Amino acid sequence: MSSPMPDKEAIAATRTRVSTKSSNSWQRVKMFLIILGPGMVTANVDNDAGGITTYSLAGAHFGLDLLWTIIPMTIALIVTQEACARMGAVTGKGLSDLIREEYGVKATAWVMLALVLTNLGNTMAEFSGIAAAAEIFGVSRYLAVPLSAMFVWILVIRGSNRIVERIFLVACLVYIAYPIAGILAEPPWPEVLRATVLPPMRLDRDYLQMIIGLVGTTIAPWMQFYQQSAVVEKGISPENYEYERWDVIVGCTITDIVAFFIIIACAATLFAHGIRIQDATDAARALRPLAGSYAANLFAFGLLNASLFAASVLPLSTAFYVCEAFGWESGVSTSLRSAPQFYGLYTVLIVIGAGVVMIPQFPLVPVMFLSQVLNGMVLPLVLFFIVRLANRRDLMGKLVNSRALNIALWSTAVIMTILTVMELAVLLGIW
Repeated sequence: MSSPMPDKEAIAATRTRVSTKSSNSWQRVKMFLIILGPGMVTANVDNDAGGITTYSLAGAHFGLDLLWTIIPMTIALIVTQEACARMGAVTGKGLSDLIREEYGVKATAWVMLALVLTNLGNTMAEFSGIAAAAEIFGVSRYLAVPLSAMFVWILVIRGSNRIVERIFLVACLVYIAYPIAGILAEPPWPEVLRATVLPPMRLDRDYLQMIIGLVGTTIAPWMQFYQQSAVVEKGISPENYEYERWDVIVGCTITDIVAFFIIIACAATLFAHGIRIQDATDAARALRPLAGSYAANLFAFGLLNASLFAASVLPLSTAFYVCEAFGWESGVSTSLRSAPQFYGLYTVLIVIGAGVVMIPQFPLVPVMFLSQVLNGMVLPLVLFFIVRLANRRDLMGKLVNSRALNIALWSTAVIMTILTVMELAVLLGIW
């Protein structure tokens, strides 16, 4: 296995050149391109099969009425991810590692259990997305799912941190399929602009429930752990953190631009023709007679890429934070012999996630339901840990949270807590 040192050495060498030639814009661009990865990958994985389905439903069932949520959700996502990236750069430790050290093993174990179960359900959903997208192109799930599982397993088992990250970054580029599909749908752009900045005057139950779903699919607990672990493994330090901050900002912005265009594509076609859908697969099929085969194929190809991408990263993130929590060796650039727990957990999650999709009549919907309930229960707690840890001057030094960041983070935590309670009430039939 390759060592992660080439990335660290490249960062150090470029930082020296930047510091001695501060006016050299190219050196700064080169440093950003070397740092690029953790923020971009983490944010874009969030547009997985579940996320694409949620955005498709928002556009198909509510038209442009939910576009206004994109801007505040992007801000909330940026401040949350930025805090974790900053903690990783300053402390050199993952989020689960810090939680264990500061709050004890018992609290960490309960959080890890909930996150493992949540990500297992989400991993099943990703392989289900691979199966559905493949079948749109005439490929049997019994061929597509095993091959995909084998690909993502070999990618991490045999790859180095640099190779895996580069492949993930290429996968991020494929999301351009959704903006193109949105443009091909020929939406009414003046109405799009107005809906982006002006919320409609409506507070009905279905509308509020969809808002909760949009926020929940945009900020997920696993993202914070993976973001911080990826920053640590790449060797990003406080001296070059300014470039990682831009990596986070650009990544979060791009992922929500993709969400923006998914809503537009479905609003301009499905909603305009009164077509109801159940998931992203229905949306891809329904687009064909309305927006043409190019838009429909792009939508389906985007779903396949997103599902395959997330099926790689979700098990990987789980292996990262569980191993950190219990002090086990972890990382893509470690060897199988030195990190058996890391690769073992990664393998088990992929085998189960792909295996259940192959079982006829498997109750995937109840499993996904449980994963979302656990997601809702864990997220406010994770946000609480993030806010508290990012304000510890003994941990963060001069990169402790500013007042503006604290306001933004606490506001995000409070709003997410309220929305999570509302979501649980809806899911459990109380509201």
